[in-house]
Amino acid sequence: QVQLVESGGGLVQPGGSLRLSCAASGSIFVLGTMGWFRQPPGKERELVAAVTGTSDTSYATSAKDRFTISRDKDKNTVYLQMNDLKPEDTAVYYCYYRTYGETYWGQGTQVTVSS
Repeated sequence: QVQLVESGGGLVQPGGSLRLSCAASGSIFVLGTMGWFRQPPGKERELVAAVTGTSDTSYATSAKDRFTISRDKDKNTVYLQMNDLKPEDTAVYYCYYRTYGETYWGQGTQVTVSS
């Protein structure tokens, strides 16, 4: 089993920054993929960014140039640095871990971008 605990969400003004963290515990394989989805109010969940076990990264078009995903394998933790936040980034952000066909999810953390 794998447990994921997110932190770092909150309320921020447009143009501001936030850093989300997700700590994984349990049966973690370093070659698994970790990343972030988000679900805006009234919309479907969408992929934001991911990092593989070999440190390859991928981003949604909306996140490129503003968000950076990173991973500390020693701490089994993935981070999402979000800069120049916009009101449309408002969503619940979910961390995930995927390996050998299994996907695990965190409980979600709210990010609200508003003046």
